[in-house]
Amino acid sequence: MRTFTSLEEIAAAAGEELGTTEWLLIDQARIDAFADATDDHQWIHVDTERSATGPFGGTIAHGYLTLSLLPRFGAEVLRLETPGAKLNYGLNKVRFPAPVPVGSRIRAHARLVDVSDLPTGKQVTFGWTIEIEDAPKPACVAETVVLLLG
Repeated sequence: MRTFTSLEEIAAAAGEELGTTEWLLIDQARIDAFADATDDHQWIHVDTERSATGPFGGTIAHGYLTLSLLPRFGAEVLRLETPGAKLNYGLNKVRFPAPVPVGSRIRAHARLVDVSDLPTGKQVTFGWTIEIEDAPKPACVAETVVLLLG
């Protein structure tokens, strides 16, 4: 795990790889809980019978479920112990190149893409690739933007 204790230390790490997380199993219980939390009960995610004969041979995770795991994955690869507030500012490029079938394991690779100065601190862009075990394409590729106010 990479720990940053100052804004200067983060700025110096721009362009660096931050690490890879452990594998995480995506089971039907997690998919169902996400469906309940978001009211997105599309059959391709929650109807195991119908999905068995659908385009993927079973249920798949919501793309936004995969994306929503970035804070969890981030906690595995980096720690921001900088003074001041840390705010999610948004997302840049987000794509879902491959579906995540139920029972798959996923993990994330993180890199520190860019650090830019703000009058009140730094704007930090992280690059993420979430891969599916034994799959040729990633489940998600995204950039997250965080404001570090100091």
